[in-house]
Amino acid sequence: MSHEEIIGYFNDIDTVLKKISKDDILKVINLLDQAREEGKRVFIIGNGGSASTATHFACDLNKYVSVKNKRRFRAISLEDNVPLVTALVNDEGWDKVYSYQLENLMDDGDYLVAISVHGGSGADNAGLWSQNLLRACKMVQERGGKVIGLAGFDGGALKKMADACIVVPIDSTPQVEGFHLELTHLICSAIRDRLSK
Repeated sequence: MSHEEIIGYFNDIDTVLKKISKDDILKVINLLDQAREEGKRVFIIGNGGSASTATHFACDLNKYVSVKNKRRFRAISLEDNVPLVTALVNDEGWDKVYSYQLENLMDDGDYLVAISVHGGSGADNAGLWSQNLLRACKMVQERGGKVIGLAGFDGGALKKMADACIVVPIDSTPQVEGFHLELTHLICSAIRDRLSK
């Protein structure tokens, strides 16, 4: 890698910062804070690198955003139970790995955060991308819940079906995944600041 390539990578970050919708970020912050206020569970899902972001986000909502004498989040990351995930993939198929868990765990009106680089658009050797996330989103909405999306590229199907969705407007998986982590930190900091006042 050259100095020019490094500068180009950082220039892409600057471009995204200018183009990303601040209104969508605020909408997601408000919707998540509403879930906390209502005492709803917030389930978080993602595949690949987005799975690690989902786990990190659940941790931060449950710990970092907890403020004494204020209602706390009830956040659950659905990829954390590896034996359950592998049993579901083996017996039910990858496309049901999240919706099956939601059938057991969610109450009507709970919230779901779906994290997907491509937002469910596109395909590869395994077939259509992120169909397990989209199936879970549909199920949550059918049961009166809210869906929050974190996507990249053009937002894909997730942008269209989510109640609120932040799209990182760049066609680069590493950039999208990096921004998603930054966005979760921003969201947590914003809500914690509200509760600390």
